[in-house]
Amino acid sequence: MKRVSIFGATGSIGQNTIDLLRRQPEEFDVVALSGGHNIGQLAKDAIELQANIAVTAHDDRLDDLRRALAGSGIEVAAGQAALKEAAAHPAHWVMSAIVGIAGLPPGLAALEQGATLALANKESLVAAGPVLMDSARRNGARILPVDSEHSAIFQALAGEDISAVNRVIITASGGAFRDWPLNDLAGATVAQASAHPNWDMGQRITIDSASMFNKALEMIEAREFFDFQPDQIEVLVHPESLVHALVGFCDGALMAHVGPPDMRHAIGFALNWPQRRSLPVDQLDLAAAGQLTFREPDIARYPALRLARNVMAQRGLSGAVFNAAKERALDHFIAGRIGFTGMNSVVEEVLTRLSSENGLIDAEITLDSVGKADHLARQCADQLVLEQANRT
Repeated sequence: MKRVSIFGATGSIGQNTIDLLRRQPEEFDVVALSGGHNIGQLAKDAIELQANIAVTAHDDRLDDLRRALAGSGIEVAAGQAALKEAAAHPAHWVMSAIVGIAGLPPGLAALEQGATLALANKESLVAAGPVLMDSARRNGARILPVDSEHSAIFQALAGEDISAVNRVIITASGGAFRDWPLNDLAGATVAQASAHPNWDMGQRITIDSASMFNKALEMIEAREFFDFQPDQIEVLVHPESLVHALVGFCDGALMAHVGPPDMRHAIGFALNWPQRRSLPVDQLDLAAAGQLTFREPDIARYPALRLARNVMAQRGLSGAVFNAAKERALDHFIAGRIGFTGMNSVVEEVLTRLSSENGLIDAEITLDSVGKADHLARQCADQLVLEQANRT
């Protein structure tokens, strides 16, 4: 049996992964599940899947988890150190679906024990790509992309010589505000930004889709995972969300990955790789779809894409700074402290301040330096929001 662990089990990626495991119970032995505040869901899944250990990321929820799993025989733990320890338990396949930089330490722990890491946590590659990729090489481990776009690229490259690639096109739905008048964006509410037209995702990733910060992260992720050059990476708005990515070759051919907007495809591909297995996803009816449309993204609407190109050009710790500033800006938007367009301003100013004042952009990338850059960027973002509040 394949031993598997899921970190971020109570989120949308984790729940879709569990749905697939549930359909093949005889093939998988669940080692560890982790979650956040949704203790009821975490305990329910741990009992159903007969997990060895269940971990909540929050120390103050340990007693709640203990009560929920009393008498089950399942080991219980809490906190960041416990997440890393659980990821070090021997497993063949580990899903990394914790949102944000918090997913980096358990992801590294999984790689260090030689597991295949199914990576849905794009922030790990954005903030510490060289660290993650080097760990996989040193430990004979493998990273499989689970973001739908990067899974699409990975599949399109199967059997191909990557040196023959001259471009990759990552598609974007355009999010909730793709057709809004530009002048209305500043007044967009959290509820409006949280309503995705195509995908069923968590609140944070849905808002990132509306701002296209998610696509900015995916551009950087593509550079780090596949070692593409920045000028090879393109983004197109594709409202139908059926073409997930295209790979262009030196002979002019474009290889497109086309499928329904269902994350179980990318998850299932990684779970069963190198084989393909039947999955509970809809068969795409192209005649019913009618048309596939594409358009250039409006940089005035999506300045995050411009910032991503700057980060790819600067490299160093700029990815860690960018990711941390984005996470804090999103926190402040959800809390009502800044407006929707204010997130871009905060991230850009954090990149400017830390680049010029602290020399972080050119610093060596290590786990410690990434942690320092992450901390400083969050502090800087908070200070900027406080300064803005004091001016108003």
